[in-house]
Amino acid sequence: MSLILALAAAAAAAAPHAAPAPKISPEEDRFKACVAQIDADPKAALDTADQWRLAGGGVLARQCQGMAYAAEARWTSAMTAFQQAAEASETAKDGRTANLWVQAANAALASGEHVKARSYLDAALILGTLKDGDAGEAHLDRARALVATNDQAGARADLDMALKLVPGDPLAWLLSATLARRMGDLERAHSDIHEATRLAPDDASVALEAGNISAMMGYDAAAKTAWEAAARLSPESPQGKAAAKALEQFEAPPAPPTPEATQPQR
Repeated sequence: MSLILALAAAAAAAAPHAAPAPKISPEEDRFKACVAQIDADPKAALDTADQWRLAGGGVLARQCQGMAYAAEARWTSAMTAFQQAAEASETAKDGRTANLWVQAANAALASGEHVKARSYLDAALILGTLKDGDAGEAHLDRARALVATNDQAGARADLDMALKLVPGDPLAWLLSATLARRMGDLERAHSDIHEATRLAPDDASVALEAGNISAMMGYDAAAKTAWEAAARLSPESPQGKAAAKALEQFEAPPAPPTPEATQPQR
């Protein structure tokens, strides 16, 4: 029953009742079961997805396959599965295509395939079906790919769009600040990292970058405070270790030996 018919029936009845939930297709049920299996046993879920695909499963079988690969951090395989799912979705015109290209792009970023990630995100964004936050995150991901391929101007444009669409995402402000620092725009970098810190005060990556920017601006005390925070928040992470290394410059050099200490023993 369509929503319009359900509403008409409810209006005619003496005691109105809610419209029934939309029906879920057998393929979607199978997809939900496959995805639920990933949390418990990714290898078994991958076998399930493979058998489904070989039995004629289409977009959703390949999408579950990609998600199972991703759960095992097999990023290149995940990227291929999501790409195949996106291509099948384009043929089927089922409305899932843009999101599948985004999933392929994220797998590509994780595997270091930045050129492919950019092309997948180009394909996702050109469709025009991603809206609001989804579009913002896609622009943010494409900026990451563009930075990795040394296209700073393109990354700047994507980050500015991401900041408009997802202003509450601290990663967008962090990446914007980092890019501004690399491009020599320290005023912009300082402003953006301040916003990232406001949104994510306990993020070691944000604290590390805040220290980097303060150091470049000559604010040594602020740099030290930020790096100490990064080292304290996540001491075993790459960010925490980088902050600890940066703090070494503030350690006092060892005192020179006293004359008595340099005299030969008798």
